[in-house]
Amino acid sequence: MADLLDIVLPALLIGLMVSVVHAPLGIEVLRRGIIFIDLAIAQIAGLGFIIAEVLVQSKHIHSAHIHTEHFLSGLSFIPSLGALLFALLGGLLFRYIEKHFPALQEAWIGVFFVLSASLSILVLSNNPHGDEELKHLLSGQILFATLDDVIFYLPLFGGIFATWMLIPKMRQGLGFYFMFALTITTSVQLIGIYVVFASLILPALVTFGRQKPLLYAWLFSSFSIIVGVGLSALLDAPTGPILVTTYAVLGVLMSIKTVIATRP
Repeated sequence: MADLLDIVLPALLIGLMVSVVHAPLGIEVLRRGIIFIDLAIAQIAGLGFIIAEVLVQSKHIHSAHIHTEHFLSGLSFIPSLGALLFALLGGLLFRYIEKHFPALQEAWIGVFFVLSASLSILVLSNNPHGDEELKHLLSGQILFATLDDVIFYLPLFGGIFATWMLIPKMRQGLGFYFMFALTITTSVQLIGIYVVFASLILPALVTFGRQKPLLYAWLFSSFSIIVGVGLSALLDAPTGPILVTTYAVLGVLMSIKTVIATRP
């Protein structure tokens, strides 16, 4: 029981931490009508992570005299920087499209999502662990999180949340895309692309039109995280797909309940 708690507790804390930050961003995304921007930027960040990681591994291969663990541990931050750089470039690109081609923005978001996903597959096509890398990128590895991860990421997510809530100007123009890219880059490495999308859009979707939507979004997302992580641990099932399924099923049930309650 203690071993199970050691695994589940960090995952729960990571999930709850992410959900607190994602809820207001998801509401803003839904308000703007750019639903798939989170998927696109998450996939672009993932592409940056993969390219940087492949370059680090390639550098190691050509530096065989350096001890593997020492070398890779010294460069372990580079894939994260690659993800952040690509996500910021994606944010700048989508901001440009928003300004100059607003009617086509959602279509271009879809184009760059498909492009970055395809490039990720191509980059990993000759990697013997490519399938595993893609699975981790899509589904995340939240059950492998530790309390050290919680302590490390808490100030970053806390800073993002405080900036978003206390400086409204950061929700506009280029500030929105910068905040979004920074958040997605961090989240996708923890929970994967699919859970990033679910935790952004579904809380905003099921609380759309309610009074105090942010409060309801937090409650819905937190409950989904608790149920999903708990089921994953009990069933020994992949956490990412379980979380997405939990968000979706609870979202559908909550939407049905809302429709029934509002019938004349």
